[in-house]
Amino acid sequence: MTRLDVKKTYKLYIGGKFPRSESGHTLAVSTPKGSHLAHVAQASRKDARDAVSAARSAQSGWAGATSYNRGQVLYRIAEMLEGRREQFVAEIRASEGVSARTATTQVDRAIDEWVWFAGWADKYAQLSGQANPVAGPYFNLSVPEPSGVVVGYASADQTGQSLLGVVHALAPAVVSGNAVVLIAHPDQPLPAMSFAEVLNSSDVPGGVVNMLTGVREPAAMWLAEHADVNCLDLSGATELDWASLQAAGAETLKRVITPVTAPAPHSLERIRAFTEVKTIWHTKALG
Repeated sequence: MTRLDVKKTYKLYIGGKFPRSESGHTLAVSTPKGSHLAHVAQASRKDARDAVSAARSAQSGWAGATSYNRGQVLYRIAEMLEGRREQFVAEIRASEGVSARTATTQVDRAIDEWVWFAGWADKYAQLSGQANPVAGPYFNLSVPEPSGVVVGYASADQTGQSLLGVVHALAPAVVSGNAVVLIAHPDQPLPAMSFAEVLNSSDVPGGVVNMLTGVREPAAMWLAEHADVNCLDLSGATELDWASLQAAGAETLKRVITPVTAPAPHSLERIRAFTEVKTIWHTKALG
């Protein structure tokens, strides 16, 4: 008897679960040569709202975890990604039309990026915070805190970014305690959604990372105008009208990172871009 393959439809990733889109629609994804690869869910505006709600619910708990614990979770992501190298190499080859060697290099770089950011989890605050001199019997301390809910865009504008672009959007935001809503690139979403499965088995609390597919352009304005989003990272959205998105984000006082102002992906400045500095006054003991 001939067996039929089980074809996979890539779902959304919201609140630690993989729901189908509320719209009930899917989009076909093809190789660079036009061959069919799979279908992905086409997220609706309600799905985007649900993703922001899930991120808001999870953010305080994630920020309240110790920096050491967050570093352990990020390292766990690298471990799980290492164990699925062959799957990601195959998906990148299919999505980008590159050689096995090129795809393997991208996967290796993605794993190394997670290890690098995991190492900074309990160290970035030491370089970003400081004790301020004051004239009086007080302590004055400046410490970095997470911005809150971040909306990011996976970059895939060039070959070699279908997985690495996802890492560059997620790792520097989550390491400091933010929760993220990530919009996958419409042309190469499969590695991003497979990476959601890695996150789901890596001790990342549900809702800390949420992923949407199929709504790159319309979702951009929905989320830019959403009042419960604190930061808009447009560094991976170079193909969109990011100036209009920046203006929309300003209506609700969002921090906006544009493709022009974005720090280098592999840098301490990239982590700092997703933090706010809080200054604390505390009296000294008089005894």
